[in-house]
Amino acid sequence: MTEENKKKPNPIDIHVGSRIRLRRNMLGMSQEKLGENLGITFQQIQKYEKGTNRVGASRLQAIASILGVPVAFFFEDAPGQEAAAGRGFSEDASMAFAVEFCGSPEGLQLNRAFVKIADVKVRRRIIDLVKSLAAEDSD
Repeated sequence: MTEENKKKPNPIDIHVGSRIRLRRNMLGMSQEKLGENLGITFQQIQKYEKGTNRVGASRLQAIASILGVPVAFFFEDAPGQEAAAGRGFSEDASMAFAVEFCGSPEGLQLNRAFVKIADVKVRRRIIDLVKSLAAEDSD
């Protein structure tokens, strides 16, 4: 079998897998823990997350339940989707940026620490601090 004949993962399968990984990381859950909850190996979770293996409907429903999101979460901003009514292209781009950032190691660390701050005033001051630091960098 030549390299050209090997089947490439479908872009939707890759997207769904990346959304599974994003949500799992947001919850701080390991591949092994998700696999245990589903009765499969962490290697199978890796294949789902890479898009190498397609996730079946019943398995996707189980994953959504374990990760605490609706099934539709895994298809948000999927390639080939029409822009949702009432949303412009700039909003789609900023949403994609936010999802990408939240999936990064820094974004995950920042999110996890930030949500642990109970005092709303402190959270607001942190946002103000970050905005002022960002403004300094752009000068």
